[in-house]
Amino acid sequence: MKHTHYPLHVAGLTRNLPICRVNDSLYIGAFVIFGDVELTECSARELIKIAPEHDVIITAESKGIPLAYEMARQEGVNRYLIARKAPKLYMKNVFTVNVKSITTAKEQTLCIDQEDADFMKGRRVLIVDDVISTGESLKAVEALVEQAGGNIVGRMAILAEGDAADRKDILFLEKLPLFDAEGNAK
Repeated sequence: MKHTHYPLHVAGLTRNLPICRVNDSLYIGAFVIFGDVELTECSARELIKIAPEHDVIITAESKGIPLAYEMARQEGVNRYLIARKAPKLYMKNVFTVNVKSITTAKEQTLCIDQEDADFMKGRRVLIVDDVISTGESLKAVEALVEQAGGNIVGRMAILAEGDAADRKDILFLEKLPLFDAEGNAK
């Protein structure tokens, strides 16, 4: 591979993303927000600037969690929601949808419970994630919000990967290209 890293400039910061193989003809820049407090804080700040008015933030487990937390914290809000990957013992009357993500080998389930559904019902809901790529995780969270009776007012991510950058229904800070086997942007 000719290029092994991609220099990403986002929210006033630069990060060198390792280029990772998905299959023989598709490679992605691995964007991992976990553990990078500066990136999380700066990205949340920039997303808040362009976010539509909302009452509730929801994200899919797991990489969107620090972003949703930080956006809520910076907005002075004490609660955000997480579409979990599996029902937990404390969850009652669980709503579920299935999702297939580009970065996950097998189909996953996302779910919320009645308490989260009641919290969203009739409220303006902002869906956030670290990266939107195929949009499958986004569709799953949208389905959960709709089942709960929430009103989706926006879809946001730090990065829009590949064709997602051409979508008109999402807001994002930067584009992230897909790569070929040599590490060249497609």
